[in-house]
Amino acid sequence: MSSSNGHVSELGAFLKARRTELSPAEAGLPGSAGRRRVKGLRREEVALLASISPDYYTRLEQGRRRASEPVLDALARVLRLDDGERAYLLELSGRDTARPRRRTSQKVRPQLRRLLDDLSTTPAVVLGRRTDILAWNAMASALFIDFARIPERDRNFVRLIFREPAVRALYADWEWAARMTLAQLRMEAVRDPEDPRLTELVGELSVQDPDFRRWWGTHRVAAQRSGTKVLDHPVVGPLTLDWSFLTSTDDPDQQLITLTAEPGTTSHDRLRTLASRTSGAHDRP
Repeated sequence: MSSSNGHVSELGAFLKARRTELSPAEAGLPGSAGRRRVKGLRREEVALLASISPDYYTRLEQGRRRASEPVLDALARVLRLDDGERAYLLELSGRDTARPRRRTSQKVRPQLRRLLDDLSTTPAVVLGRRTDILAWNAMASALFIDFARIPERDRNFVRLIFREPAVRALYADWEWAARMTLAQLRMEAVRDPEDPRLTELVGELSVQDPDFRRWWGTHRVAAQRSGTKVLDHPVVGPLTLDWSFLTSTDDPDQQLITLTAEPGTTSHDRLRTLASRTSGAHDRP
């Protein structure tokens, strides 16, 4: 299947998933008497609210036509899409400029490597395409897992959060963290739907993990650039850490993720305790 056809097909699945989650009341439609035979909004109701014909909308969901930008804007409004979901919708429709496909093997940028080495008290990792883990510092290994013992092919954050018990046990709310990570992976997938490594990753995890298989089918997307992780570390105890992305200007497919705690908090003190227990040597890929 070509990238274009794949995007059109995914667009229809995404629209269907979003409308089935929206009730008539949430969409501003009057309540209907009797039991509804479909979950969420009907196709005809979405078309009515977006001021397009039911046939036009049906063909969109069936992957038989493309949508204009005004129609996409109307659908984003009707389906209550957030900024990340709207961006995803535009990329699927070819209305936004996607990054060029680059399937060469990724190596961490030297500047990011040096920055990792300087962060002696801050856990940090460099993620590449598909959330592949390209590099890390000693604090990241102390916080999450000894990345060096994991085969290079399996050093992928989505794979670790679903398949590695030690990483899974860290999260106070594992389901929320896993769903968010999955939503970010789907956002990544739209940029290169024919990436064989991505297809392999999704297929492998769909077979191995029923939660992954079910949640991938919901077509949720997210484009978070910062947030908070609540972890329960086996050595220092509960931690509330703020994370953020720093994107490499030389390679937009590489992001440095750092985790910090607000000074004066228990989490900050515990992070310092973890740093004191961590050797000065930085383990590398």
